[in-house]
Parts: sequence; structure tokens; C-alpha cells
Amino acid sequence: MNTNEKNTGSKLVPVDPFDIVVFGATGDLALRKLLPALFHRWRDGQIPAECKIIGASRTMMGRDAFIANVEKHYHTYYPEEKNGADDWNAFAKHLHYCTLDVSSKDADWHELETLLVGGEDKIRLFYLALPPELFGPVSVNIGARKLNTLLARIVLEKPIGHDLASARDINNAVGKIFPEHAIFRIDHYLGKETVQNLLILRFSNSLFEPIWNANVVDHVQITVAETVGAGQRASYYNTSGALRDMVQNHMLQLLCLVAMEPPSDFGSDTIRDEKIKVLRALRTITSATATTNTVRGQYRDGAINGKAVSGYAQELGQPTDIETYAALKVGIDNWRWSGVPFYLRTGKRMAGRRSEIVIQFKRVAHALTPPEAGHLHPTRLVIRLQPDEGVKLLLMTKDPGPGGMRLRYVPLNLSYADTFCARYPDAYERVLMAVVRNDLGLFMRRDEVEAAWQWIDSILAAWKSDEARCHSYAAGTDGPTQGAMLIDRGGREWFDGL
Repeated sequence: MNTNEKNTGSKLVPVDPFDIVVFGATGDLALRKLLPALFHRWRDGQIPAECKIIGASRTMMGRDAFIANVEKHYHTYYPEEKNGADDWNAFAKHLHYCTLDVSSKDADWHELETLLVGGEDKIRLFYLALPPELFGPVSVNIGARKLNTLLARIVLEKPIGHDLASARDINNAVGKIFPEHAIFRIDHYLGKETVQNLLILRFSNSLFEPIWNANVVDHVQITVAETVGAGQRASYYNTSGALRDMVQNHMLQLLCLVAMEPPSDFGSDTIRDEKIKVLRALRTITSATATTNTVRGQYRDGAINGKAVSGYAQELGQPTDIETYAALKVGIDNWRWSGVPFYLRTGKRMAGRRSEIVIQFKRVAHALTPPEAGHLHPTRLVIRLQPDEGVKLLLMTKDPGPGGMRLRYVPLNLSYADTFCARYPDAYERVLMAVVRNDLGLFMRRDEVEAAWQWIDSILAAWKSDEARCHSYAAGTDGPTQGAMLIDRGGREWFDGL
């Protein structure tokens, strides 16, 4: 019995045999997330013995060197997990490697073709942990060599392009080789346990669905804050920025799950049909409204946990006005959410690392208690995605004991770690197994990606036409002052915990 079974009583069902090719296998994403995720699923008995895990990269190395590199990085990123040599030796039998320039000529693909021989009847996954401009060329090469078997699926990492036009180009190029049902556009946030639980929380509890609307909800906050800086990714980040890197995918997906109408069932396309309606109902932010509804920021030097850190421009090595922080006031023009603002903020080098959704309900119409009893706070539902996944319902209650009426603001707390188990499959583990199972519900459909880009492009155009200023904030703080002013104009404030 594996660890998860002991703690939860659930059974992890093995998936069907598959072969997976990880393009960009020596990159940070593969070594930090993808290959460890596959190891965890193998260790828990979900990956059958017939599976091959093939790394492909331009880096010249042999299979033994690749296996040693995977193991070294695993122990670096997961030092708390102690795995014996027997575990690694058994898992390593699944690992293979080929040196491959994905845009190269035929001869460079021969080694990969050889490794895939005999697996034509198995599920075949191509995971593109590559820059988006290579998605099309890789797909063309896969098709030219007839590696896209009937059970082949392709996984595209975000971002899908850098604007609507490039996203369409990528979708068209990949779509010529793979049918839409075989294209998995990954957003690992959708694999987080708490995100998936959001739909159950909303639609399987009679307490919430009747009040999940403009009649009772005052506003919604979605925060994705990081303490890390751009670091070695500064050159990439300078072509992206916070709006493209986080808002276009992660944050809009969270917004859709909060705001969508009840689906008729939990089918993949049923849920995605409801999400696309939300994206199409987003109020366009124009040059006339961008000043009051958006904030751009960039971190300067400061301190994280008492340690001095450099500003973004210093990390990049040159002055730049790309935003490392973005805050938005978003309107949804439909019956359910008319008049309810959605506040989104994300940034690097913030005061703390957290991703959370806050549903703030309207205040009571009349205060029964005298002012000296204490301040009346609004009821809030706080859904924490990371760290310490869980759900809190913050309520007013009476402080017990003599001495008169005293109010206290307290949480009803559902901690995943305390309630379920010490460890359950992380987001990448879940989405990888979802690809094998052909569960498209955790992935974005083409029209979702393009609708999100269409809305984001309007903001980028507004910022460009107005030359929107990028406000400075010290590393280790909660962003520029203008971010607080954005929400304060509506008589509200960012929720940063009790």
C-alpha cells in the first residue's frame, strides 16, 4: 500500500501503458517538475512497466549521463524525500535519452524514431517544454516522420504565443498535425487540488450556489504573489511581463472557474463551454479606462526574508519598463456578476508567496452590537492554492467569557494537509496523468486561449497608446502604492490575511 492509500483510503489506479517524449529534457521545467512528477507517479504504482520516458534535447550526452543528471536535480529540488538506490535504479530503466535539435534535418530524428519503434499501439505523448515559437516546427517534424499515431497526444506549455496573432499561428501549425482532441494546452494551476475542488465547493454545496452572485457578493480578489525574482529568466521575462506571463493564463483560468455558470455535467467540453462564456463577457479595458483600472509595477532592490536582493533592471543588466507586477479591476458583463468587481494582482519579489482567491460577501445591513464590542468584518471565503492548500470561511463570532459583548473574527478552517494526507499528487503529476487518461477538462481549448489573448491584447494596446507608467516598488513589499489605490477607490482593501 502506498503513502497516499494509507492516509486517504483512496486507491491510485494505474494508467494504460504509454511512451512519453519530453522535448527540452535538460531544461529547468523538465528537471524541476516533469521528470520528478513522473518518478512520483511511478513510485506510487501508477506507471506501468511497459512505459518509456524519453528525454530529447540539443545537449550532447549519453543515457547514463542523462539519468545521473535527472537524479542529481531531483535530490536538489526534493531534499526532504529520501529514496533508496533500488527506487532510482528501477525507475531509471524507464529513462532514455536522445540528442536532438528539434528544427534539424532528418538524420537528427533517427535516434528518437528508433526509440519509439514497437510502441505504435501504445498511447504516445509529446511534451513540448520549449519556447512557443518551436511548437509549430516540432509538430511539423513529428508529422513528417509519421510519429503522430492514432493514440498520439501533444502537450503545449504556456505561453501559447505572445499575442492573439501568434497564438493563432501556433494553433494553426499544431492543428495541421494533431486534431483538437489530441492537443493539451497545459495550465498547471488547473491541476492543483484546491482549484479542482472549487467546482465541487460551488456546485455540490447548497450553502454557496444560491449566494454566488451579485446579490450577495461584494467583490472577488485573486492574488498570485511570488517572492522569487526573474533571475536567470530575466531575458525571457523581458519579452513577456506579468500580464502575459501570469494574467493571460493562470489568473484568467481562476477567474473563469469562480465566475462560470453551473455546467450541466462535469464533462470536459461542458466545463470549457461555460468558461469561454466568461472570457467573452469580460469588459474590455481601453485607453480611456486603463488608468483607473490597471496598474503596472517593477521591483527595485530590497530585501526578501532579511536578505538583500537586486532590482529587476539590475538582474536584466539594462534599464527596462517591463512590468513585474500587474493589478487589474475587471468587470464581467452578465446577469450573475453585473456590478461586482474582480480584482486581480500578481507580482514577483512580493512580501510573501501565496496564491489565493477571496470571495468577499456584502456587509450586514445593520450592526446589532455597539461600537465598543469590536469592528464588524465582512464574511470572506478564502481559497488558498499555495502554500498550505485549504479553504477558510471567515466569520464574526462572540468572544467567549464574561465581561460583556466582544466580537472576534475567526476562520472555519479546512487544511488539506491536516484533513487528508501529508502528501498528495502535485499539479504536474495530476495533469500528466490526465493527458494519459485523455481527460481534456484540465486543459484549455483553442477558443479559450484565443479569447483570453483578445482581451489581454486590448490592455497591452491601451498601455502602449498611453505609455502607461511602470511604477517602482521595493522587493519584499506588496507592490506599488498605486496597487493599493486601485482597490481603495472602491472603498475596499486587499486581503492579506488575519
